[in-house]
Amino acid sequence: MSVRKVVIMGAAGRDFHNFNVFFRNNDSYRVVAFTATQIPHIADRTYPPSLAGKLYPEGIPILDEKDLEEVIKQHGVDVVIFAYSDIPHIDVMHKASRVIAAGSDFMLLGACSTWLESERPVISVCATRTGSGKSQTTRKVCAVLESAGKKVAVVRHPMPYGDLAKQAVQRFATLEDLDLHQCTIEEREEYEPHIRRGRVVYAGVDYGKILERAQGEAEVIIWDGGNNDLPFYRPDLHIVVVDPHRPEHQLNSHPGEANLRMADVVVINKIDTAPPRNVREVEDIIAAANPSATVIKAESPISVDKPEMIKGKRALIIEDGPTLTHGDMKFGAGMVAAERYGASECIDPRPFAVGEIKQTFKKYPHIEKLIPAMGYGDGQMKDLEATINASDADVVISATPADISSLLNIKIPLVKVGYELEEIGEPSLHTVVMDMLSKRR
Repeated sequence: MSVRKVVIMGAAGRDFHNFNVFFRNNDSYRVVAFTATQIPHIADRTYPPSLAGKLYPEGIPILDEKDLEEVIKQHGVDVVIFAYSDIPHIDVMHKASRVIAAGSDFMLLGACSTWLESERPVISVCATRTGSGKSQTTRKVCAVLESAGKKVAVVRHPMPYGDLAKQAVQRFATLEDLDLHQCTIEEREEYEPHIRRGRVVYAGVDYGKILERAQGEAEVIIWDGGNNDLPFYRPDLHIVVVDPHRPEHQLNSHPGEANLRMADVVVINKIDTAPPRNVREVEDIIAAANPSATVIKAESPISVDKPEMIKGKRALIIEDGPTLTHGDMKFGAGMVAAERYGASECIDPRPFAVGEIKQTFKKYPHIEKLIPAMGYGDGQMKDLEATINASDADVVISATPADISSLLNIKIPLVKVGYELEEIGEPSLHTVVMDMLSKRR
């Protein structure tokens, strides 16, 4: 049987994991290239030999997805593996059509083909869309376990946008570790809240080696998902968060719909700010797609460190980056804070945008009176800083979980907004987590 030539389409996450688990030592295939999209500055790299294995002594090139057809033709590619997340179903098929028209097969790897098995219990927290509320749900699950005396390790979905060999296994236990690993704002948004609570966070590229490290120091592994991707580890309890602000989105994106159909527990988040009719619509969708799932209702109430600084002021609002960009959200906790505490105006940042921030607004035209906390490198962070300072705002409302005031020289008074998960009645996360642990024992 001839060896099949493969291209893996990705965004520096699921693509590398699929390679490591399914293709790295598989003599039936040769991966000739990765293609990259979604995230700035992740193409034109090489997946290094130290990660690629003995079949790839020179590593594997990472190319821009826009050149996909040319890559297929040049290498005589037999099959293209689609391996990134939070993309509308129709766009998946548009990409499949490009592949098929170019002469290759189009393939998706299922969860069971890419799951790794853990010696420790695994609780996964995933979602149907980016921005549904995975982060605060993960923090709540960790708190439940810690209150029961369990030591947890949080394993975060990958965000390796730098030197892949150096990022193979990353362990974050202190804020200084974030500087050591030159973390982007996106990474800091996810890692900082856990570190400040005394938890260890793992991330990187090689999730087999990461699992070995994590299960060596923890009693329970928490898979902290990214976007709406599937977990990399087989979960004992699969929690999926849905967002009633976007009820129609629960079944129209990949792999979010698969997450919903696989879930043991579905958390309907943000019911304090979503219209009741939307909550009912989401309940009906869950009942039809996954009637055996346990459904938990929850709120994500905001906290503001200096609310008195907002009233009557012209506010510039900064929100979590991925939630606004490929999450398609048009508002977040910062906008809620501005309205609740009486800002006189929410400033449109687009006239002040420079460089890569200006390009971000062009790429995501649905973003209007908000700034996504984009910071995928020094250049982008400088552009973000310049955009903020060029505005004529009275106050900056920052709803990113990262402490951007420690990263950027912001010359305008800044107010920080936080949010945590609070369940409404029973069942609760405490109930389902304790039940899982009892069964696992």
